[in-house]
Amino acid sequence: MEGTTPEETGAASSMQLPGTTSEDFERSYGFTFDPFQRTACNALLDGSSVLVAAPTGAGKTVVGEFAAWLAMRRGGKTFYTTPIKALSNQKFGDFIAIHGAENVGLLTGDNSINGDAPIVVMTTEVLRNMIYEDSPTLQGLRYVVLDEVHYLQDRYRGAVWEEVLIHLPVDIQVVSLSATVSNAEEFADWLQTLRGRTEVIIEEKRPVELRYWYFASDELLPMFVRRPDGTVIPNPRGREFDRRRRHREGRRPQRGDQRMAGKRARIPWRTEVVERLLTEDMLPAIYFIFSRKGCAEAVKQCLREGLNLTAPDERKEIREYAESRVLELTPVELDILGYPDFISGLERGIAAHHAGMIPPFKEIVEELFSRGLIRAVFATETLALGINMPARTVVIENLTKFTGEKHELITPGQFTQLAGRAGRRGIDEVGHAVTLLQRFTPFDQITRLASTRTYPLRSSFQPSYNMAVNLVRNYRLEEAEHLVNSSFAQFQANRGVVRLEAEKERQEAYLASYRERASCELGDVHEYRELVQRLQKLEGRPSGRTRTGDVGAALGRLKAGDVVEVPAGKRRGRYVVLDVIQSRSERRPRVMAIGRNGSLVRLSAAELPLPPKRLGRLGPIDRTAIKDPQERHVLAEAVRTFTATEPSENGDPAKKEPDEIKALRRSIESHPVHKCPELGRHVHFLDRAISLEREIKRKTREINRTTGTLARRFDQVLGILEQLGYVENWTLTQKGDNLTRVYNEADLLVVEALEQGLLDNLDPPEIAAVCSTLVYETRGPEGPVQSDMPTRSCEAAWRKLMKMWRTIRAEEEGRGLDLTREPDPGFAMRAHAWAAGRPLETVLDEEDAPGDFVRSTKQLVDLLRQLEEVTLGSELQKKIRKTVTGVHRGIVAYSSLEV
Repeated sequence: MEGTTPEETGAASSMQLPGTTSEDFERSYGFTFDPFQRTACNALLDGSSVLVAAPTGAGKTVVGEFAAWLAMRRGGKTFYTTPIKALSNQKFGDFIAIHGAENVGLLTGDNSINGDAPIVVMTTEVLRNMIYEDSPTLQGLRYVVLDEVHYLQDRYRGAVWEEVLIHLPVDIQVVSLSATVSNAEEFADWLQTLRGRTEVIIEEKRPVELRYWYFASDELLPMFVRRPDGTVIPNPRGREFDRRRRHREGRRPQRGDQRMAGKRARIPWRTEVVERLLTEDMLPAIYFIFSRKGCAEAVKQCLREGLNLTAPDERKEIREYAESRVLELTPVELDILGYPDFISGLERGIAAHHAGMIPPFKEIVEELFSRGLIRAVFATETLALGINMPARTVVIENLTKFTGEKHELITPGQFTQLAGRAGRRGIDEVGHAVTLLQRFTPFDQITRLASTRTYPLRSSFQPSYNMAVNLVRNYRLEEAEHLVNSSFAQFQANRGVVRLEAEKERQEAYLASYRERASCELGDVHEYRELVQRLQKLEGRPSGRTRTGDVGAALGRLKAGDVVEVPAGKRRGRYVVLDVIQSRSERRPRVMAIGRNGSLVRLSAAELPLPPKRLGRLGPIDRTAIKDPQERHVLAEAVRTFTATEPSENGDPAKKEPDEIKALRRSIESHPVHKCPELGRHVHFLDRAISLEREIKRKTREINRTTGTLARRFDQVLGILEQLGYVENWTLTQKGDNLTRVYNEADLLVVEALEQGLLDNLDPPEIAAVCSTLVYETRGPEGPVQSDMPTRSCEAAWRKLMKMWRTIRAEEEGRGLDLTREPDPGFAMRAHAWAAGRPLETVLDEEDAPGDFVRSTKQLVDLLRQLEEVTLGSELQKKIRKTVTGVHRGIVAYSSLEV
């Protein structure tokens, strides 16, 4: 569609061919669509892009499938992108069932199947790479579906979604499918700014009602209840378990605890939870545990206690299916992978699901669960990423998870994502989300987590080295900077600037008002204030304190019976203190006092331009006597005749003040505004004006920093590339051209290693070992650990690699960047052994998770294949090809797809 304008495209799209209406598509599905699905499909027919934000299980993917159906009938292509390979594999199977294998392709890091088909499922990274490389496969592309587009906030991979949306030709209609987020309109505004007409369809209603439950001790309580007036509130009984838990932990009993004597709140056992769900007809269930070890242990616990959720004929079907999926694995490999325990759990309708399992095992669980043969799956939160495993019930064991540095409460968005798996459309009338009693999270906090509906989408977009060189290759400098500034991240930052500008404008209006109130027709209040501040400095008063803070501190030191002199302002004169009032709602005290004329006054920091001077004491005062006019007259007379007795600060009443201080006092007392009755008010507003001026300057600096933030970052990235010889005068060098084809978190380091011949003298297993350090990342908070390298050659190459990394990091730190993570040698020994042909049982340690080994090795294969492309025609390429062959074998090469 090269050369076609978006308007022409829309006009062409609106000319419907026979049999290409949304009603035709709906009839082919055999069930009635929801209004939001019809609206989105009709928007696509009308030539518009769409953003569909809806709860998990609401049927968003129907809209993406409509785009594929429409392209098939119009002779174009559809790319359906997903964030993870497992979801790509699943959608690949779904589309084959609908359109036939000849019309569907799959492109992931692991598989390349029928890539020229009219419908191609792929990970988002694959599409990004195709756009940068101007792949001929893009010819004829009409629709792109971005499934789980809210994934763009992922800190590691999220930028890929924005890169696709920014660089994709504008004549291609985009279907963005997102979970419910609170700022969907903001995201849609960005899409419309970037890509033209985009219709926003927001569906907040779940197709299956979701009920929330609280499971504590042996009680399964509704988390929310309805009052007689119809309002919904947290169940008051839930709070009882907080008191019972505290009582158990040694807290002193309080009122209301007596009726619970002998009862202790406890977290239910996992088997107890599953059995209760079985009796309540709430299975099948996904039981979320934020720990792989916890998931595996939960299955073992169920087996030890004899829990069985299947019938004999179901157990036979389970075993037959599982065995058909592992035919290519040897008995030794199956034993290493824990297959005997795995199949034992499956046969009883129980399984684990986590990233430490190999893909075939996870897919067996997913298929059997979807068939209704697995009734309880203990899973980590990765299962909530969109894989089609709907359950009747979701159980959340713990609301805190380890982030890599500390344990934190999950967010409302994460809670919603987990709970959203409950309720199977067309099967269940109601879904259930069960939260167990928490050790450290009170019931009211849990209910707030479940009821909060604010989870905004935040961009994680940052320019990278690979992005920069691809921009240099494909655009002029001005165009590249425009594209960077077109990101959702800059869009949100600019909206922040709009907010800051509005706040600044409002503050400037207040500032003008404060300045007006601070002005005095008798003289310059600012000049007077400076004299007072000089006096305070000479007298050694605390620096940094505001005027009102200084006055307030002086008032706070007074006591009933003190006689004070107010030196300026409308309260100028002598007083005897009756009471000092310090309320919780006021930051500074107020003083009740009687003046020389017997009147009762209230002294506050806002009214006094200078701190009151304590002259001495009259002695104890009966505060109730102030109601008697005669008593007030007596006090007033005592104030008039009082002789100052207060010593100086060092206790020496005879000590004379320095001449400089005396002169300054005279200057203050002779200043024109000193006798102004409104002096305290003037100085008060001058203080506020000065404080507000500082705040406005701070906001101005923040606005200047925010505007063009990403363009400045892009310039810093470009500066490093120029410094290291990848770009010269906005033209790529050979090194820069190589970098365009390397997609890795350490992309610059990878190409530097190639350019400096780091791999040239290594054999294939050694290449695998050294390259593994560029893809592997140690799990947990400790980061890369020092590990031995398998050979001396590897050790020497490793040291050179670390030297290169330190050079790059020094350049980054000097420019305020953090793009290249430290190489991690934690997988080098296993990579070397596997590439050398050693069997799996000698490569894996007892503590190694097979799934982690397979994933890390596939990441290594992906990098090695990129290096093959970069080193075409060289001797190194031949060695890299041998390395790929040595690594991509056995369990790693075993296909996880039924094609």
